[in-house]
Amino acid sequence: MADSPEEKKEQPGEQRHFLWRKPYKWYLIWIPFGGMLMFLAGIIFWGGFHTVLEMSNTEAFCISCHEMRDYVYEEYKETIHYKNRTGVRATCPDCHVPKPWLYKIARKIQASNEVFHKLAGTVDTREKFENHRLELAEKVWDTMKSTDSRECRNCHAFEYMDLEVQDASARKKHTLDFIRESGKTCIDCHKGIAHHLPKGYE
Repeated sequence: MADSPEEKKEQPGEQRHFLWRKPYKWYLIWIPFGGMLMFLAGIIFWGGFHTVLEMSNTEAFCISCHEMRDYVYEEYKETIHYKNRTGVRATCPDCHVPKPWLYKIARKIQASNEVFHKLAGTVDTREKFENHRLELAEKVWDTMKSTDSRECRNCHAFEYMDLEVQDASARKKHTLDFIRESGKTCIDCHKGIAHHLPKGYE
């Protein structure tokens, strides 16, 4: 006797059981297994990528080549960004690497050009470095100008400056009204704050 329509009706929740049934074809087992493998591989890749990214985002990494260690790093050590009464330091990545992820990746890609010039020996002597110094500095200044000195603002914010303890000139230039009217940003007035100004710069 044929089953009645009522008998054929599946019980609530029975439809979900097909997810756990053994597949009819043995090779279909690789679909969920392969998905899990890809998920794990993605976690491992992302963890490795992030670890390498952060390792390349340290002061130790920045000064691992002698051009940085012997030239600009020595100058930086003479400034208030390196040593001050509060012990709060701004390291190389704080000023030269954006914190937002997309901008950070773009900066890392751009840094591959610096690796090329390291290998090519473009600035491997003090004389070569000084010959290129103005050009290199202007590129950094242009970048900082285009981002409204974003990396400076990681530590410095006009809203929290105590203008009363600044001299008259600084007090005027750090007001929000002056900044809006002049269109200036930190780097317009503070070139040479962490490194010597290049010869030939006016």
